[in-house]
Amino acid sequence: MTELQIGLIGLGAVAVVSVFAYNKWQEHRHRKVAEQVLRADHDDVLLTGGQQSPPKPRESDAPVKPTISDEMPPVILPAAGERREPVLGDLPGDDEQLPRIPLPDEVVPVETVLPPLSDATPGDVAAKAPFADSSDDEPVPPAGEVPNSLVDPRVDYIVVMELVEPEAVDDILFAQRDALRRIGKPVIWVGFNERTREWETMVAGSERAYRRLRIALQLADRRGPLSEADLTVFVAAVQGLADDLMAVADMPAHQGVLEQAVALDRFCADVDLEIGVHLISRGTPFAGTKVRSLAEAAGMTLMPDGSFTRFDDDGRAQFKLQNFEDNPFTAEAMRSLTTHGLTFLLDVPRVDHGEPVFFKMLDNAKRFAEHLQGQLVDDNRQPLNDAQLDNIRRQYVVKPQLAMQTFGLPAGSPQALRLFS
Repeated sequence: MTELQIGLIGLGAVAVVSVFAYNKWQEHRHRKVAEQVLRADHDDVLLTGGQQSPPKPRESDAPVKPTISDEMPPVILPAAGERREPVLGDLPGDDEQLPRIPLPDEVVPVETVLPPLSDATPGDVAAKAPFADSSDDEPVPPAGEVPNSLVDPRVDYIVVMELVEPEAVDDILFAQRDALRRIGKPVIWVGFNERTREWETMVAGSERAYRRLRIALQLADRRGPLSEADLTVFVAAVQGLADDLMAVADMPAHQGVLEQAVALDRFCADVDLEIGVHLISRGTPFAGTKVRSLAEAAGMTLMPDGSFTRFDDDGRAQFKLQNFEDNPFTAEAMRSLTTHGLTFLLDVPRVDHGEPVFFKMLDNAKRFAEHLQGQLVDDNRQPLNDAQLDNIRRQYVVKPQLAMQTFGLPAGSPQALRLFS
């Protein structure tokens, strides 16, 4: 081996040792800087609003002030008062764990740990957030007022319930089913559809899920006012439901609820009228086949309750035709049935625009009387004339429906249909 080769080998070895030593020196410098920047007692500009407090003395003998060389890019933090976009939600509270800070041996170059915030858009930051969940970040649409046609504070005792996450409708309806079955008044379930942004009646068996609920206990119906026992069971069941679903239930005060129920029931009793006009035979009974023929010609439908019912264009019942005798009408029995009387019935609080409906019912009753050779009579089987029928219209149809309109619960409205059921 020549002297030239030996010299070149020596120079190469010196160069390798020099590069290795330089790299170790640079690594040591960067590690010291990172340790000073990321130490636990370093002020957080995001929390202090940019007003830094004086640095605390370290536990070493001599204080060390971090310096950043010209070779390292500066760490850019927001200035005091500058607005920042949240990335992972609100800052943790005092009782929450802060993100883990890497130990000095794990520190990588500072520019890869804290990139300048000015180079990233909010969308880019959210996309890189390790715990971001697109489904949780979707805004919940605002819920408007619940229509009175669904639940009404004048008619119902209403509980507001908010769930953390949407729950399947069957899980909600059946959670306290056994307890709610003991209540003698209707319970109304309403949920907010976040897709359509509308409140709707919850239907068992549907595939929908709800997180905003209104659970209402009806204060009265034709069986009387709400009782204290029913109210107690309802409150306990709804509270149990909130516990089952880990929900928050806003329960109105109980004071005055029973008094409100009694007052509502008293008003309903004053306007709860059913007008009946009877058609009786003059000796020869009416044949069932002819009665059915006349009823169907008048647009009436035979219903499971044993009556022929006339419906309006929206499918709401207007008036009924029943057998004056005890036997209900059935499709099988109409072929051989005979009867000495028929009754036309108008349920006043359940019929919208009762006056024209009353006139329509009278027209049908007179047509039946003409074809069947019968006579219109009252409950005492006394003949009815036009003057008496007009008095019935004014006193027992127009007057109570006007009172309902004034009270704010019009006849035939959804609230009236529930109250008079």
